[in-house]
Amino acid sequence: MVLVRPGHPGNVGSSARAMRVMGLRDLALVDPREPDCTRHPEAIAFASGATDVLEAARVFGSLDEALADASLVVGVSAGPREFGPPPQLPEEAMADVLDELAANPAHRVALVFGTERTGLSITEVSRCQRLCSIPGDPDYCSLNLSQAVQLVAYVLRRAAIAAAGEQPASGDAAAGRLASQGEVEGFFAHFERALVAIGYLDPAHPKKLMPRMRRLFGRARLETEEVQLLRGVCKLTEDAGRAWTARPGARPADDGRVGGDAAPGR
Repeated sequence: MVLVRPGHPGNVGSSARAMRVMGLRDLALVDPREPDCTRHPEAIAFASGATDVLEAARVFGSLDEALADASLVVGVSAGPREFGPPPQLPEEAMADVLDELAANPAHRVALVFGTERTGLSITEVSRCQRLCSIPGDPDYCSLNLSQAVQLVAYVLRRAAIAAAGEQPASGDAAAGRLASQGEVEGFFAHFERALVAIGYLDPAHPKKLMPRMRRLFGRARLETEEVQLLRGVCKLTEDAGRAWTARPGARPADDGRVGGDAAPGR
């Protein structure tokens, strides 16, 4: 579980308790308002004995750092976000989580919860390949942070118990390892540099090209080998762009842009 900028130590402690009672112990905190919130008396009191979860909790300065080793990132949000994945019911999202973990022992899944006041931002949801939405009353769908953690943890445990006796499909064992979030972010940075190098993306006016690309590749669920192949393409694209602009009298070409100045990156 990853809690983004939690504001109240009591919520951190309650979340640890919710996790522990469902058999989950890996808690990550991103830029908490109280730097030592896991040692705060309120957090310890609300944890009600789940102090092992608090003591083992890892604290990160950014969401990207917290997600670096995750192959699947599931955001938990009350509603959709622009360019984010379509919302799923908790049962659907947790089924995907179990499939991910069963496909390869090296896979790691992050369940991401936003701040108590505003939830996950558009940028934070863009880091997620799945979006879990708890179906509350449309007139009042606000859940306390630890309540949301408890509900999602329960659905995950229930799905795991139901699947305990099932055998994986014959093709699962041969599945390639999905790329970690850190590998995917490295690719996106490289991809953006390559688009700039060939003049397709104007860094001064990027508009919504990269968020759209994130959504596209998020649906693809890239494997590590595929990321390496794509980064090879990016490198050659960068080299070609530099070689072109280095030619005497060369100027950025519009031929490769879709619609010239109307291109998505323009």
